[in-house]
Amino acid sequence: MNIAIVGATGKVGREMLFILHDAGFPSHNIYLFASKRTQGRRIAYGEQTITVDALTASSFENVDVALFSAGSEVSKIYAPIARDAGVSVIDNSSQWRMDNDVPLIVPEINPHTFKPGHINANPNCSTIQSVVPLQVIDSLFDVTRVEYVTYQAVSGSGQAGEDELSRTLNGEAAKNYTHPIAHNVIAGIDKWVENGYTKEEQKMIEETRKIMDKDVAVSATCARVPVYNGHGVSLSVRTQTSVDLNALIKAFESHAALTYHDHHEIVTPRDISGSDSIHVSRLRIDQFDDTIIHCFVLADNIRKGAALNAVQIMQLMEAL
Repeated sequence: MNIAIVGATGKVGREMLFILHDAGFPSHNIYLFASKRTQGRRIAYGEQTITVDALTASSFENVDVALFSAGSEVSKIYAPIARDAGVSVIDNSSQWRMDNDVPLIVPEINPHTFKPGHINANPNCSTIQSVVPLQVIDSLFDVTRVEYVTYQAVSGSGQAGEDELSRTLNGEAAKNYTHPIAHNVIAGIDKWVENGYTKEEQKMIEETRKIMDKDVAVSATCARVPVYNGHGVSLSVRTQTSVDLNALIKAFESHAALTYHDHHEIVTPRDISGSDSIHVSRLRIDQFDDTIIHCFVLADNIRKGAALNAVQIMQLMEAL
């Protein structure tokens, strides 16, 4: 299988490459594409290097699957070109997520929706880590409503976000965000929409409903925090029936993609950076309503929140 990474010089693109190397894909089956300004750059692949080529309309002639992580504008133009060339596209941008003809995939939940030879979308990073434990809760107690509060690391904005945190920690003015992120919390990510939510919040609302394929009520408040890597999401979940906490803990502990931590154990972004797992902690039943549970979910937003989930979608092809 020949694999293309579009946006190979970015944080997620490089992480995709690390994951492919760890999975044992040979370098001669991997093609790296980015903008013309990075053409010719050589990127390490284990003990070897792979040369980055400029992305063009003819880049997909020898490609079976293309992992896109170059932003919505690039995906809007080039994902259909790749698809029309018979390539299975997995797109990490927001461009195609809510398109009715494009599957939005978290392999632990809806692998059956994958379309070979078509465009397939990778969800928002905070959505990915939230819907996996949410699906477990739903399978046991029938979720009717979920409220998200996110604590999102600056790496969710790419290298520019990390640079912004470093700059403002040194006392420089904000450039990438509306306010300095150092020693601060910015309770608004992306642009505002007419209903008072932000685009990031709207993504989580709409994507959760699409992935779960369920008319569940969803609300979200998304905040940027001065952490380099690792998103946190606080979930408050209402269910149709009373929650059996012991049964839920057993389900979390037996789930291959989840790591459950006792409710007394504090887990931080620094603890889980580099982990492939989604970490569930602070699980508890609401004091006033036993159909409501609360938990805190952490994940490496560059790995499971983006690169790893995309590679896992790609690996669904092997089961076809």
